[in-house]
Amino acid sequence: MATLQKIRSKGALLILFVGLALFAFIAEEAVRSLSSSRTESHQRIGKVYDNSINIQEFNDLVDEYVDVVKFTSGTDNLSEEQMQQVRDQVWQTYVQNELLNHEAEELGLTVTDAEIQDIIKTGSNPMLAQTPFRNQQTGAFDVEQLNQFLTQYNAIKGQAGQPAEAVEYYTKMYNYWKFIEKNLRQQTLTEKFQGLLAKSFIANPVSAQNAFNASRNEKDIMLVALPYTTIKDEEVKPEDNELTAKYNEMKELFRIQEPTRDIKYIDVAIKASKADRDEINAEMQEIATQLAADDADIANIVRKSGSTVAYQALPVRRQALPTDIAAQIDSMSVGQQKGPYLNAQDNTQNIIRFIAKTTLPDSIQFRQIGVGGADEAAAQKTADSIMTVLAAGVPFDSIAKKFNQTGEEQWISSAQYENATLDENNQKFINALQNQAVGSTQQVKLGMSGIAILRVTDRRNPVEKYQVAVVKRPLDFSNDTFNKTFNDFSQFIATNKTIEDIEANALKAGYMVQQRESMFASEHNVAGLSSTREAFRWIFNGDTKVGDVSDIYTVGNNDHLLVVMLTAKNDGEYRTEESVKDFLTTEVTRDKKAAKLQEMMASAADLAAVAKIKGAAPADTVKHITFGAPVFVPGTGASESALAGAVAKTAKGGFAKGVKGNAGVYAFQVTNETNNGAKFDDAAKQSAATQVAQQGMRAASRFIQELYQKAGIKDKRYMFY
Repeated sequence: MATLQKIRSKGALLILFVGLALFAFIAEEAVRSLSSSRTESHQRIGKVYDNSINIQEFNDLVDEYVDVVKFTSGTDNLSEEQMQQVRDQVWQTYVQNELLNHEAEELGLTVTDAEIQDIIKTGSNPMLAQTPFRNQQTGAFDVEQLNQFLTQYNAIKGQAGQPAEAVEYYTKMYNYWKFIEKNLRQQTLTEKFQGLLAKSFIANPVSAQNAFNASRNEKDIMLVALPYTTIKDEEVKPEDNELTAKYNEMKELFRIQEPTRDIKYIDVAIKASKADRDEINAEMQEIATQLAADDADIANIVRKSGSTVAYQALPVRRQALPTDIAAQIDSMSVGQQKGPYLNAQDNTQNIIRFIAKTTLPDSIQFRQIGVGGADEAAAQKTADSIMTVLAAGVPFDSIAKKFNQTGEEQWISSAQYENATLDENNQKFINALQNQAVGSTQQVKLGMSGIAILRVTDRRNPVEKYQVAVVKRPLDFSNDTFNKTFNDFSQFIATNKTIEDIEANALKAGYMVQQRESMFASEHNVAGLSSTREAFRWIFNGDTKVGDVSDIYTVGNNDHLLVVMLTAKNDGEYRTEESVKDFLTTEVTRDKKAAKLQEMMASAADLAAVAKIKGAAPADTVKHITFGAPVFVPGTGASESALAGAVAKTAKGGFAKGVKGNAGVYAFQVTNETNNGAKFDDAAKQSAATQVAQQGMRAASRFIQELYQKAGIKDKRYMFY
């Protein structure tokens, strides 16, 4: 009771304590929820309308497409540049599909499974012709081959103990087919949408007749041009308010789909110092001495030299050699050695030893049987037995089949091996083929207990081949040079912390500040350099402020230092006025020049008076002008649509002046008007219908742009790649 009374006496405090504890629990859950939400937000790579896609989902789409590329191209690996192209393609496809699906859902457009099956059965869709399921004779898609494959795939998938290679191949083939099927569905939906949109455009008989008349009526004119170049730019310098007015007038031209940034940057290329070059030169002199020795182990010397051109003990065609090396060979003779010498084009030191020149076939057809054994003696015994049987006239392929080989004829060309890295056995194998007569059979020992029995059946296209040893060494910088370059640049940036200070002192320190405006978030590098992902992220990071200076990044092939300065950022829908100031200046300058020239023409009563104005181009005759095409003016070298319109509405004998064009202001007199006699027949009507269809396509293109603008697309791939 005493305890209970004590609790009651502290009731208010206890309730407060429990309340605080409960609040702490709720707050903890809220923090967890907020943290989870932030983590999820940071994983979002983009958004279309209200549909977000996270990095894992996007990577799944990329992986799907990569598998398709690998399967169809027969390659196992893609370069980083190819991977970037794949990601771009996947993103563009994702955005377009999301835009289309959003509209299709609003309209109730769908593609049923029955429609897809009907497309597959018909087999005429071009996408199906890209699949392996084709008739060997016609090359057309064969639905029966597809059905056979699907049956085999289901059988292999459901059985244990199947060869891993077969399962892997069938799985890749199946995934490829599912990719085709998915794209067929999306393509069909797109065609439905485009068809619906196209039906909203109909041929207007009045417009068709007017368009026809415009192309039928032709006029000839006498023309005088006052080029804009007759007025100096300094005489019509635009004011700030005029630039702003022009910006507002043309603002829709400056609409953008993604954020942009303006930057300034310093790119420092790290180059070998004199000490570095002297060291490399000394090493190359020693290598040259070793190569020149009569007993030189050429392959070993080239391998140890660090040459970027591997040595092959095989003659190769001229085009297989580096371009600069092939050019040097022309002035060398067999047995001669040249170098070391500097090739400024690729900044390398080079040594060439011209070993041999011969004529050999570019393509060789052959058969082979591979022979092995428990040891070298056993393999040799088997090979000798095969050679004896072959000499007796037994068919080559029948013997090969006894060793579970086909022995079928196959071709090898120079291009297949010249730029490949070949081991000793491969070099021996190809060398034997190159020097073997047609119809002859020989043994080639490969390794400790391997023998290839080769029969050459054809040799074609004899070409000159060269056996050349090349040592090509880049003039690389040393670690000491890198460290000195980095330290000097770091010192400069440390003592010049602002953009203003950097710009003021860069040239004195030997650095150049460069500028890039309107860099888009969808770009992949900075200043045209590779490996600039971290710098790119810094530029578009929301925490980076205008006026900030980045850290020093090591970029390129670790041979460039980069510092970036953010000078402007734009996350709006339009380019800023400042970013398009040069364009606006050109436009306003042209407008003001046009106004001056029009004023100069104002008092002219005829074409002769215009021709007397200072700066006027000589009068010229321009014929066959129609409303449907711009007028090319030789005097200004410009095509002028405005002139075509002005001529069309001026009667024969009429005089017009002050026509503002792209390159000048014009005055003209219509001297003749003709009708080409064409009639508005069925062909003309069909032409008009074609023009309407083209207008529909252009409208559809603009419609897609409208969708882009309304979809609120966010692309943050730069934060992940």
